[in-house]
Amino acid sequence: MSEKIFQFAKYQFNPRNGVVLFDYALDNICFQEKLLLPPVSKLNKKQLAALDLALFNLFLIAGISYYKTYCPKKIDLGKYKLSREQAAFWNKVYTKGLGEFFYKNKLDWRGLVNFPFDKNYQPKAVKIPAGKKSLVPIGGGKDSIVVLETLKTQGKKISLLNLTSQKENNKIITDTARVAGEKLIRVRRQIAPELIALNHKKGVYNGHVPFSAYLAFLTLAVAIIDGDKEIAVGNERSANYGNVKYLGVIINHQWSKSLDFEKMFQTYTRKFITPSIRYYSALRSLNELQIAEKFSHYPKYFSSFSSCNQNFKFTAKAKSKWCGQCPKCVFVWTMLSAYLPAAELERIFGKNLYQDKKLKPIFQELLGQRKHKPFECVGTPSEMKMALRLAKKKAWD
Repeated sequence: MSEKIFQFAKYQFNPRNGVVLFDYALDNICFQEKLLLPPVSKLNKKQLAALDLALFNLFLIAGISYYKTYCPKKIDLGKYKLSREQAAFWNKVYTKGLGEFFYKNKLDWRGLVNFPFDKNYQPKAVKIPAGKKSLVPIGGGKDSIVVLETLKTQGKKISLLNLTSQKENNKIITDTARVAGEKLIRVRRQIAPELIALNHKKGVYNGHVPFSAYLAFLTLAVAIIDGDKEIAVGNERSANYGNVKYLGVIINHQWSKSLDFEKMFQTYTRKFITPSIRYYSALRSLNELQIAEKFSHYPKYFSSFSSCNQNFKFTAKAKSKWCGQCPKCVFVWTMLSAYLPAAELERIFGKNLYQDKKLKPIFQELLGQRKHKPFECVGTPSEMKMALRLAKKKAWD
């Protein structure tokens, strides 16, 4: 049986309608991912060149969803090239970003990912005219809300960005943007249907991919189109805290939200895409409790926000903003219980999560008393313990 090869076939962009096509091949299986970006009409040659570099690298990170189906040892870039330094970056992004995936599928990741490189290739970044606005990607949760409100108090002009897989608008996102009173840029992503079909096939691997890394490259492309000077994300300090040790290293569900990735991305984009747009986390110095405390001062968002992942699945729609049964719901509830009264939180979540005995195992995992930290975007056991102490002082049930 011949060895499988994953190929980056081609990427295409139509500036008139904003359609981006990413084509990949894995032996006889072809995948095509489609993105709908804002149409491009007023970019100069340098901006178009920078945009092309951003889209090429978005093409590379998007490929991770298709590569992971079989995780072949051979990667073929086709007509495209990477330098040695670029290849090293992508080897780490794929390896670290798929850490949870490797752990859950019991795969040995050591030496598995090897992007080819041309030792004589010397890519250069493109400097573009300085932008004027800040771009804030939003997912409807508390973190991005704290970011956008913080930037507004600093007098910055902002645009909001949302990536969706849905044909219709997500009400959580539209409500958040409406309350914020800021321009919302929507990008629609259509995963290749062949990937969805493969996910149900025996012998095909499935699992978590580093979505925040994908989002980082996407926001860079949109920032070039939108004329932005910076991208401000809401990745907190505790995103650096991992989940479990596997094959001698710590696996971190939130690796692409970590300071490690942020620094790597900043260096890579400055060297190989454009040095003219800054990417950073506006919440990096804060822990989850500090973010929750800041969010508690924005009651205008209480009826619209949600951090529950049930609302952002590719398939079935969520029945409510908060499922009240997952680690994300339990964690956000606990953080906010340190600052909001019980009646207010029950209006938000629809019930008192402290009174639900079925949630005890999740509380124990989040507190570090059972198994390991859940593979979700949640904080540390110490943050949970401190939140519970603060909530207790407020005479919670």
